[in-house]
Amino acid sequence: MKIAVLVSGGVDSSVALALLREQGHDLTAFYLKIWLEDELSYLGHCPWQQDVQYVESVCKQFNVPLRIVSLQKEYWDQVVTYTVNEVKSGRTPNPDVLCNQRIKFGTFLNHIDDSFDKIASGHYAQIKEKNGVVELVRAPDPIKDQTYFLSYLTQKQLTRIFFPIGHLEKKAVRSLAQKLNLPNKDRKDSQGICFLGKLKFNDFINHYLGQQPGDIIEFETGKRLGEHKGFWYHTIGQRRGSGLAHGPWYVVAKDTQKNRVYMSREYHTTEKSRDFFVAVQCNWIAGMSPSKKNIQVKLRHGASMYDAIVDVVGSTVAVKLAQHDQGIAPGQFAVFYDDQVCLGAGIIHEKI
Repeated sequence: MKIAVLVSGGVDSSVALALLREQGHDLTAFYLKIWLEDELSYLGHCPWQQDVQYVESVCKQFNVPLRIVSLQKEYWDQVVTYTVNEVKSGRTPNPDVLCNQRIKFGTFLNHIDDSFDKIASGHYAQIKEKNGVVELVRAPDPIKDQTYFLSYLTQKQLTRIFFPIGHLEKKAVRSLAQKLNLPNKDRKDSQGICFLGKLKFNDFINHYLGQQPGDIIEFETGKRLGEHKGFWYHTIGQRRGSGLAHGPWYVVAKDTQKNRVYMSREYHTTEKSRDFFVAVQCNWIAGMSPSKKNIQVKLRHGASMYDAIVDVVGSTVAVKLAQHDQGIAPGQFAVFYDDQVCLGAGIIHEKI
């Protein structure tokens, strides 16, 4: 096949490219330049130039042509603006979910049209077809599995996507990188939001929203505990960054109108129990809502998921968890599963 390979300079996409080359496909590598290094350069070093150096070395090793595509404006319009607006409204966004849907497998997919059979990337996920429906299936490595971030993709997008390392565990990918003697074989995995690189999220938020001091209130007593720099620096369930003594202290609520953050030392109590929420703007990967009511839910990237009972009405779903989770926050993506199959996702509504 003729395949467009998304490369980042990391080990995962490099191994993906190497495996595809070994299989004899006609490859072109693409590096998507989305860093905000021009506007945010004063905050720190954006590593895109180092990324490109690694990408160039890997492409040279396997004799694969490389193109650099600038999608900074599109990223700003479709992902960064959303992130800033969500945080300003007191919600907890996940820009990487929209990056995959709108940029990597959205704008870029449109950019190459039908000139390539497939788009490949180094994501840890699998794509399988069952009864004429393309399914997004979890990777065998529960820690690295990235279906959470891919849960807003559609049937149309998935038919064009290929994940060459999705069936492997991370240690196997690292082993392949060493065996192939890749230039980036010892490079550490990137952490955090894709467009920030090494920049801290709070520095990014400070650049756009600044600081607005407000009260930290003890949830149970209403007592003023201290001062925060702006409610947008805090999210529900967070247990760091308060600066309060005699902790740990957890964020259990926010009042965006009064710019107050409510904290408690008692994380699991009856009055703060959270085992129910409503998700809106749901995307069902199969093109239809699930017929089963007993499924599983992830509230964040990682291995943890909950058994749940769901009641679906159109693009809205009411979710009853089998356990409590104190970190349920408006704006978060709730991602739904039927065992190994990712069914889709919705955005947790304001009233939870």
